[in-house]
Amino acid sequence: MGSIRTLASSLGLSITTVSRALDGYPDVAPETRERVRKAAAELGYRPNATARRLRKGTGETVAFVMPTEPGRFYEPVFAEQLAAIGEHLSAHHHDLVLLAARPGPDEAALYRRLVEGRRADAFIVVRTRKDDERVHYLQQKGVPFICHGRTDSVEPYAYIDGDGEAGFRALTTRLIARGHRRIALLCAPLSLMFASRRAAGWRSAMSDAGLPADLIAEGPHTEEGGHALATRFLAMPERPTAMICTTDRMAVGAMRAIESAGLKVGSDTAVTGHDNIPASLFTDPPLTTMELPMREVGKRLAEMVLARLGGADIRDLQEVRPLVQHPRASSGEGA
Repeated sequence: MGSIRTLASSLGLSITTVSRALDGYPDVAPETRERVRKAAAELGYRPNATARRLRKGTGETVAFVMPTEPGRFYEPVFAEQLAAIGEHLSAHHHDLVLLAARPGPDEAALYRRLVEGRRADAFIVVRTRKDDERVHYLQQKGVPFICHGRTDSVEPYAYIDGDGEAGFRALTTRLIARGHRRIALLCAPLSLMFASRRAAGWRSAMSDAGLPADLIAEGPHTEEGGHALATRFLAMPERPTAMICTTDRMAVGAMRAIESAGLKVGSDTAVTGHDNIPASLFTDPPLTTMELPMREVGKRLAEMVLARLGGADIRDLQEVRPLVQHPRASSGEGA
């Protein structure tokens, strides 16, 4: 008689997905349940009755590893998203585990501990990178995961992402239409996929208008990073008239640098961001920004990770959504 581990391995599914398929859980796709039952019959697998009763009272664990300093969860852009993910998974009797790790060796070690120690059945991967070692590792191990963002992986993977390239192209085009010609991009590290795509949108709009795309600098996507980059641009003999920031936090720092230089945000220098964090409505003036609504994205990420645990086809779980623009006074737009 075969074991559930052998059965799961032969099907390329997690042990918990096989267990839930055999127990008839509705969050497992019907075709997957049938495939598991057929393979179990061929293998001669019979689940232990006691273990099966225990399984009926438990769900699976989904890990969300924040790529930041351990113990530092200050990422306002993720707040609503995490709440929606947790609520949706809880409604389906699954647990969400939130952890933090510095990108690099610490993060890689944490993923290994979670996977090899079977402490997580699936992952939600955020702040994706062009060449993302987390994605490669989870693909190699056959662990279900969903990305918030895209990577350069040639192997198919499930994701939801905002169309940052189109969003930043539209924003830059609006600023050009308002008469701006020296438009700087205060960019998060280009190794991050979101930064790369947003930069591509800025470059495209500048090129279409016949303007040089040379005012670009990379830095941390924080208030401190935005302040440092804005200070550098303001020291130029011919300063930019607009600063596009790849995150709202960078924009907040840039606004402070502009004010410290004795300039007025919105009239002397336009400033924009991305994320629509709560603070963006309370800056002076209110910050022009854009967003992929985080609560909606959180719910969809939870739905997608449940679908992956249920054996859904990766190709059916790939979504790029348009961004919602919020023109406000920091760019001379809005009320």
